[in-house]
Amino acid sequence: MIVKKKKGFYTYTFYNCIYIKNPSSLRQKIRKQAENLKIIGTIILTEEGINSTISSESKKNLDSMILLLEKKFGRIVFRDSFSEKKPFKRLKVKVRKEVVPSNTEILINKSTSNYIKPEKWDDFIKQKFVLTIDVRNEYEVEVGTFNNSISPKTKNFKEFNEFINNSKNDFKNKKIAIFCTGGIRCEKASALFLHQGFEDVYQLEGGILNYFDKANDKKNFDGECFVFDERVTVDKNLSPGDYTQCFACRRPIAKRDSNRPEYIEGISCHNCIDEKTDKDRKRFAERQKQNNLKN
Repeated sequence: MIVKKKKGFYTYTFYNCIYIKNPSSLRQKIRKQAENLKIIGTIILTEEGINSTISSESKKNLDSMILLLEKKFGRIVFRDSFSEKKPFKRLKVKVRKEVVPSNTEILINKSTSNYIKPEKWDDFIKQKFVLTIDVRNEYEVEVGTFNNSISPKTKNFKEFNEFINNSKNDFKNKKIAIFCTGGIRCEKASALFLHQGFEDVYQLEGGILNYFDKANDKKNFDGECFVFDERVTVDKNLSPGDYTQCFACRRPIAKRDSNRPEYIEGISCHNCIDEKTDKDRKRFAERQKQNNLKN
């Protein structure tokens, strides 16, 4: 019996926090390796480690890329998914100061992290003295989150340390459970909490994506999970979800919202209609025109 190969794209999401001296020296070598394997996606290199989502039509090529990266970054644990839709337009290899920009000088220390397996997460956060915090941005929380979790209502992660500063009294005598998309923001959030004197902090191992993959009962999560690629969101089966994206403000929007009068493809949506200027919209319109010509 001949098994037909699935047509589409395999995607691996992963990070590893490990000190890397002079990450910029690795950029061109890693880019060349990825290009040779016909890999697309985003690879972020920092002194704190690597953060990446890569994709290819060949699972074998992705596995080869992981082996190459492990020679420099140590063992890499990844979450995988499959989509018929191309999740990235091209390959990007970036060098940054932090693996997750936090607007602080605080570095990740994985030896201080406490992990909760996704299979045990629901029981853990149901405990009376556990405070569950979604460390993602507000627009991500609106797409889906765990029931009874707290949103810091941040526009970006750079505001999270301020959220801790303003909420210290709420954290007293509590176990703090944090979660994000794939785990990397929780690594930084844990470091920020520790710096503020909070040691009883626990994080969902591998984030929401790992929870979708490993948890037995996913009823405690309501909605879908925003991902930073062309799929926009994934559902609890890690399949592409029911959201699209406004390319003016980059926020996810439910497909029904594309019927609203404020939505003009590539130019505006109900979230950003009052945020952008006529000059912005003129620029977006020209960009959309060029995109249409390419397609």
